[in-house]
Amino acid sequence: MNNVTVTAVVKHMKKTPALSGVSMTFGGGVINGIVGPNGAGKTTLLRCMANLLTPESGTIAFETGGQKLTPAQAKKFIAYFPQEPSLYPDLSCAEHMQFFRALYSLNAADFKKRSDGLFAATGMGRFRARKAGALSGGMYKKLGLMCVLLNNPEFLFLDEPTIGVDPVSRRELWELIHRFSAGGMNVVMSTSYMDEALRCGRVFVLNSGRLIAAGAPHKIMEDFKLKKFEDIFLK
Repeated sequence: MNNVTVTAVVKHMKKTPALSGVSMTFGGGVINGIVGPNGAGKTTLLRCMANLLTPESGTIAFETGGQKLTPAQAKKFIAYFPQEPSLYPDLSCAEHMQFFRALYSLNAADFKKRSDGLFAATGMGRFRARKAGALSGGMYKKLGLMCVLLNNPEFLFLDEPTIGVDPVSRRELWELIHRFSAGGMNVVMSTSYMDEALRCGRVFVLNSGRLIAAGAPHKIMEDFKLKKFEDIFLK
């Protein structure tokens, strides 16, 4: 089982507290949702887990295959997908995959197997030759996701992946995320959409850098006597 354990993590951004001693454990087998309004600390937490930011105090520990790892040791098992993936508009989808193949030092056999599988899973196979700058918003997100997944990670951290996409693409992205989670990948995604919180198996509700609730979304609604999930922020 792949797990990420965050313990008493504190992080300031320009002297503003972004995370104030948060503790939580993200287990595999379900989609873990980090839920909260803008400025809640969602992106900061994901970047700390992806080893892109260093907490001022507290610890983040990974476990995969029975082996415990620090964020630095776990980095090769991690894929981080930012809100706005930075792709090259003049490179085609296939050229992007070749570019990331070089970054990951994949051999020809592994690259072909993984690349073909991702093109098939995302439905992007017929757009291999299309340049990233000519893709729709949803297709652009899919290409970015394919690039970070090429290394076959154990942990996938998604920062509000459905922002700025149309409803059909949003549904397709969710189908992909469910597929990766069901395949054993530890998926942690942030969202400010409360309807998406209900699609997660487990949610962690952040507000102003603090954890205010955690658990199955419907259980949280029962415990807090909520009619709508977003009412938790009024409570």
